[in-house]
Amino acid sequence: MKKVLILAAFSAALLAGCSKSSDTTTTVTPTPVPVVKEAVSGDVSGTWAKGSTYKITGHLQVPTSQSLVIEEGVNIVFSDSTVKPELIVRGNLYVMGTSASPVKFTVPDAWKTTANQWGNLWGGIIAAPTCAEMLIDNAILEYGGAVTTESSPSVKAGLYKATAGSHVPAVNYSNVNGKLVIVNSRLNNQNEDGFYVEGGKVIIANNKIYTQGVSGGDAINIKSGVQADVAFNLVYSPNTNALKLSNAGDRSPQAYIVAYNNTIVNAGWRRPTIKGGSIWVELGVRADLYNNLLANDRFGFKRDPKNAEDARSKVSNNLYYGYTQDGVTGFQPTTEILAGTSDIISKTVGDNDPKFVNYPLSTDSKNAVFNTAWDFRLQSGSPAVGKGTSSFTRLYADGLSFANGTLYKSPAPSTTIGAFGTN
Repeated sequence: MKKVLILAAFSAALLAGCSKSSDTTTTVTPTPVPVVKEAVSGDVSGTWAKGSTYKITGHLQVPTSQSLVIEEGVNIVFSDSTVKPELIVRGNLYVMGTSASPVKFTVPDAWKTTANQWGNLWGGIIAAPTCAEMLIDNAILEYGGAVTTESSPSVKAGLYKATAGSHVPAVNYSNVNGKLVIVNSRLNNQNEDGFYVEGGKVIIANNKIYTQGVSGGDAINIKSGVQADVAFNLVYSPNTNALKLSNAGDRSPQAYIVAYNNTIVNAGWRRPTIKGGSIWVELGVRADLYNNLLANDRFGFKRDPKNAEDARSKVSNNLYYGYTQDGVTGFQPTTEILAGTSDIISKTVGDNDPKFVNYPLSTDSKNAVFNTAWDFRLQSGSPAVGKGTSSFTRLYADGLSFANGTLYKSPAPSTTIGAFGTN
């Protein structure tokens, strides 16, 4: 009997040991291996692994209720100059680059010539109203803006402008109940509009936009159905406006944009019509504009007196600098130029030099070629230092959360006017 008890105890201990071992076993998920995919087209979803290359030769689509996650360092190369592919997003898109390894939406290096300075080599990223979430973090989008045809997926699906002959924006988003975040990214060599937003809760922050727009083209074009924080962006020489803010489109909610701490340089000169300017407000948009630095732009904040902005709009603590008399004249408040509170407005040529660390203010106002060595931070003694305000409410101080577990908050405002602070 004693031997039986000892044996039973030993068996129980052995079983307990096995059970403990099983509880601590973990499943190891293999790390995705970078790949090079040739001739990619059609439906796409899942994960494009870190460091991979996808050569796109036809139109792409993320199907409804599916997601595409693009990891850091992925190169998406649009390499068919005849098709000029579009990326239609019916499900969700998560572009997850890093500052060291951004995701690139680009074209073959051999195509990056002066002749192709204005892109037009692939379409853009076009979200259907079924796209609940689009996140673009640390990405480069370049050489897009192709013209739609009758066979373009966006035209067939009734997306964007749904007509042939329209230049596709780099990003079009249209779900009034959705979320769009574009941060820490770069848009360059784009034929017309940059970001064209027709709905959603939106954060557009810490981006650089340059060499953009030929016959038209606003860098950031926002319509009704959008509630957005637009902050700490650099927009250099947009053909038309850096920001076009409108409640056009009869969508709910009313367009409400808080735009603050942006740096806008040389805006509007390449389209010398009534529409060329810096920030344009119209058609009942509610726009709060704070701490923006305007240097050598064609106009100040322009409005349409016949189709005015919402009366609750607020403008204050912006700085205006003009190197030429035409520039200075275009800043002065009129019935078409918004007057702000505590704004710093040049009265004479060269007044209120913002003292950029490295940007020649004498640069031709129509120049659209961006020098990456330029530094738009401010030197000490700049009139922009300490002249901003933080006494306003941004829409997404608590952030927008995404299904992939990320949370993005609108950046806190700076009392140094502009996007970059001091050196």
